[in-house]
Amino acid sequence: MKRTISRLRTFLKYRELFIQLVTRDIKLKYRRSVLGYVWSVLNPLLTMLVLLMVFSNLFSRNVNNFPIYLLTGQLLFNFLTIATSRCLSTVIDNASVLKKIYVPNYIFTVSSVSSEFIFFIFSFGALFILIIATGVPVTWKYIFIVIPIAMLYVFCLGLGLFLAQATVFFRDVMYIWSVVIVAWQFLSAIFYPAEILPGKIHFLVTNFNPMFFYITMFRNFVLGSTGISTIDMAIRGAIAAVLMLVLGIATFSANKNKFILYI
Repeated sequence: MKRTISRLRTFLKYRELFIQLVTRDIKLKYRRSVLGYVWSVLNPLLTMLVLLMVFSNLFSRNVNNFPIYLLTGQLLFNFLTIATSRCLSTVIDNASVLKKIYVPNYIFTVSSVSSEFIFFIFSFGALFILIIATGVPVTWKYIFIVIPIAMLYVFCLGLGLFLAQATVFFRDVMYIWSVVIVAWQFLSAIFYPAEILPGKIHFLVTNFNPMFFYITMFRNFVLGSTGISTIDMAIRGAIAAVLMLVLGIATFSANKNKFILYI
């Protein structure tokens, strides 16, 4: 408890730096782009249209409102992909700063996840455009989408901290992660219904894949029940988020004093 309070005090002490790092990422994201932040909406829509043309004939018959089903999974997984991929080099890329002055090592990782989270929120504009275009009724359940969104942020934060410290010691993590993330995407029922998976794989995906929990919860609130208990997904998702955050903080804290020797 004392360590947690100490970490919170340190973070609050450097909150101005955190805000500046996030603000910098937001400004740089679409610098010199004509459309700017509009790309946060256009990019997921265009990607969804491509995937829709590829997979609609294969899976649309078994899925209610396939475009929304596809876009919801795509938005959540894209956040995981981009946020964690950025976290891989957050310590290494800021080596010059860390060698000269003291700042909390983790602040660069936390700011990277947080800035990508803001872009993730911006991308919801694409979802609401598609909701209106497809005539999906907007219900009071929409307010609960903050639950899987918050869990996903915590999960990505923990995973990002774990990957950031691991990459300091093993640069190969960068290349391994690119393969892992592709396999993970195909095992998260983003563009197909989970029911088509064979027995053992279906069991593993629906019971041990955190991204499946968050995507399923989100879809349940937007499209209605898909036959999988939202409460069950919420419990599993919360456990996965907390465990990953604890793992990320524990491994990062245990190794942070060794970073200077490897960066």
